[in-house]
Amino acid sequence: MGSKKDFKVSIVGGGIGGLVLAVGLARRGIEFNIFEQAKKFEEIGAGVGVGPNAVKVLRDFGILDEIIKVSNQPLNMRTFLFISGLPGHETIYEYPGLESDTGLGVHRALFLDTVVKLLPPGIAHFNKKCVSVEEGPESVTIHFEDGTQHTSDIVIGCDGIRSVVRRAVLGRVVVAKFTRTVAFRGLIPIDSAIEALGPSITIKPHAYVGPDRHLIVFPLQGQPIVNVVVFATDRSKPWDEQGPQPGESWVLPATQEEMLGYFEGWGPRVTKLLSFITKPNKWFLHALSPPLETYVKGRIALLGDAAHSMLPHLGAGAGQAMEDGYVFSALLSHPAVNKNNLEDVLKAYDHVRRPRANRVLEGSYNSGEIYELAGPSGPNLHEVRNDLTDQWNFVWHHDLDQDVQTAFSILGFKGKEKS
Repeated sequence: MGSKKDFKVSIVGGGIGGLVLAVGLARRGIEFNIFEQAKKFEEIGAGVGVGPNAVKVLRDFGILDEIIKVSNQPLNMRTFLFISGLPGHETIYEYPGLESDTGLGVHRALFLDTVVKLLPPGIAHFNKKCVSVEEGPESVTIHFEDGTQHTSDIVIGCDGIRSVVRRAVLGRVVVAKFTRTVAFRGLIPIDSAIEALGPSITIKPHAYVGPDRHLIVFPLQGQPIVNVVVFATDRSKPWDEQGPQPGESWVLPATQEEMLGYFEGWGPRVTKLLSFITKPNKWFLHALSPPLETYVKGRIALLGDAAHSMLPHLGAGAGQAMEDGYVFSALLSHPAVNKNNLEDVLKAYDHVRRPRANRVLEGSYNSGEIYELAGPSGPNLHEVRNDLTDQWNFVWHHDLDQDVQTAFSILGFKGKEKS
């Protein structure tokens, strides 16, 4: 990989955030290596939602056209239908998307496979589990479980919610807390979803809301299947680390009977839908709370879930990782950036990204409260629509290019990055 820069970048973690960042760096001719602890690039989970803010990143990085080509589906408008999950299934609110509010929902495996094909050869290193990161006077060294190490000028931790790089940035171990919410996930045929919910599920995502429970249902682009995520929250206890113990999986097999037990007394659409999920997985949802006070230290930075692990209730976690990658690659590619000012560049990244991503993190929690009738309007369905009004506006309509220009101004740079 040819580079006109005098520095080299190491990316720890090959999930969605790390790979999108890698594509951005590659397009700008910045030399990098990516280290993944698994034997190949892979993502846990089913569907991933991409909102209008993330669509911009994917379009600019040349990823969007490839995903549309593979999925054989165009972008669709991001509207959302909120319906009571209780008997009667009253329609509460239809989120009014603008014509420009386009996005997509795709299977994570399809997304990942598409992005990987855009990477240059020879940059990926597998079976490399990071155990520590050490910053020296002029370089940063990653130590791996197999006894090897790698030294570069900058390290970007994209190593997820259980990040090891986070410890190097903060100088202490910060563990994501169990949010007292569990999620059951399943994929069902589109025909089954239509049988349960009606034909509108083929057009727009649905949210079925109710006390301490809710469901998110959306079709996956280019495939005759629907992603169903079923949430249940215990609000009698505070968040803490007392979910699965250290070393235990946060994803376990579950039974249909256990899942249905959370929805006794709910309406027929919900129970019918859940009857099609015969072998759900149960996820113990964790998030960072309080939000981190910094995403950087010296020449080490955090991106994606390593920096701002959030609840999924705005469907914005992956999009925030993509925004991180957009800003990072834009900053590093500016002609004035070199080995001597990398620390200042990372501080500028933190200045523009941390308030933005932490706001989305907090907004995601607030949306979950609204969906489960624990928000400002409580269980009053007619008032809940007021809580939902414009909830995605600050997520979808954020000006990323202005963030980049703000960071350039902080650094005293003029002009734009090298495209």
